[in-house]
Amino acid sequence: MIIVRSPLRITLGGGGTDHPSYYNEYEGFLISAAINKYVYVMLHQGFHNDLVIRYSKLERVSKLEDVQHPVVREVLKMMDIDWRGLEINVMVDIPTRAELGASSAFTTALLRALHIYTKRSARTSEIAQMASQIQLEKLQEPLGKQDQYISALGGVRAFRFCKDNHVENWPVTMTDEMRANLEDSLALFYTGIDSPAREIEEELNRRVMASDDEMVNHLHFVKELGLRSLEALERGYLNEFGQLMDQHWQRKRNRSRFISNPKFDEWYELAMQNGATGGKLLGAGGGGFFLFQTNDKPRLRRAMLSSGLREVRFLFDFEGTKSLVQ
Repeated sequence: MIIVRSPLRITLGGGGTDHPSYYNEYEGFLISAAINKYVYVMLHQGFHNDLVIRYSKLERVSKLEDVQHPVVREVLKMMDIDWRGLEINVMVDIPTRAELGASSAFTTALLRALHIYTKRSARTSEIAQMASQIQLEKLQEPLGKQDQYISALGGVRAFRFCKDNHVENWPVTMTDEMRANLEDSLALFYTGIDSPAREIEEELNRRVMASDDEMVNHLHFVKELGLRSLEALERGYLNEFGQLMDQHWQRKRNRSRFISNPKFDEWYELAMQNGATGGKLLGAGGGGFFLFQTNDKPRLRRAMLSSGLREVRFLFDFEGTKSLVQ
């Protein structure tokens, strides 16, 4: 039995500039943090010749081309292994369409598990690169590139996405006390609504590739906010960081008709009236999780829970994709 876990993530600034449609032309920048909510992949060698995959569905196939799960199919093709008798089981701490990077966390976990299974070595950065290649190039998913890297690496990191596809990353410079203060000031609430992420991300890519001035200028603005957020975090200016999140959300919510609606706006206004300095819907928007920065978490928590949202408490993860059993 092999068990590998990969952390989910929250984006702290610059989200959207990690799309190839943008960074291949303008260079992207964002800040991302891995959290202690995970995707788990379990591999087991069974006494049969089929490939068995258990996730929200159950697949049992005798031919690789019959695999319905696109990531599993492409990873097995890339790894070029003897998969006969292999059983792949997937478990997730958080709903998969909640915009916390679950699909990329699954991809990095599966790649690491199969490297262990085949006794092959790979650096963490290589796992992230392979996951990006599978999702962005092989499957042409309308994703950014942060998810694979932050899931593989863990931590609270700044990323620069270069025009030549090279990814630079470094830990955000914070003392242990500053990092703990940041954790304490962040609150995560689940809306219970699935995000229409594909439609939102496809619209972003389509408009950037068409040189739509409004979209391109929006992402320039978001990148600048990301750089300012890095400075605020490294100085420990958490209120300023929260205010930058608010600026981001006010621009983001008007970017597409899919991102917000009157109910989301009502929840956001309730949070701002009850101790939040800023926040946003994570990922593409349109559902999933609200992330807020606050100096009065008990008050914010009471207000949001009374409105029907569910809080998910978290800490940062600094281990990244990790083998638990092998």
